[in-house]
Amino acid sequence: MNKKLYTVIIFSENTVGLLNQITIIFTRRQLNIETLSVSPSAIKGIHKFTITTWAEKDMMNKVVKQIDKRVDILKAYYNTDEDLVHQEIALYKLSTDLFVKMKGVEDLIRKYNARVLEMNEDCIVLEKSGHYAETQALFEELSHSIGVLQFIRSGRVAITKSKVERLSDMLTEMEKKANG
Repeated sequence: MNKKLYTVIIFSENTVGLLNQITIIFTRRQLNIETLSVSPSAIKGIHKFTITTWAEKDMMNKVVKQIDKRVDILKAYYNTDEDLVHQEIALYKLSTDLFVKMKGVEDLIRKYNARVLEMNEDCIVLEKSGHYAETQALFEELSHSIGVLQFIRSGRVAITKSKVERLSDMLTEMEKKANG
């Protein structure tokens, strides 16, 4: 098996129940969704789903074709990491007491390009954006040195490296056909 991490990007109108329909497609093919992020896109009224999953290329082709067939879907496609600019955000809640006593706190924050979001007498919350390996490395370092009280990582947010989004091209073509 030659599984690779793929990022599936789906454009749709914001329809109730659509997320469930999409996840069923992954479930039926026994694909686990690693990360999921949904937000409005740059095009008014259109939402963008960004889903990561480990799969083989032929399986990704089938999944994307099946998603694309749904009436509420405007466009679905997949990319590999090489085609994308992507980030995740992670939050780390730590004991203020232990964090302040830790040696090299400033160096650690600089090393990981993290920032302090909140600090009070009980806890400090750090934020780190980056790729999975970067946010995980900070988690591991903090876990081993002082312990992490709480940790959360977002799903991937991604944009293609190409000049315009594929949906923009598709909508322009549809408009030409409608007007022409």
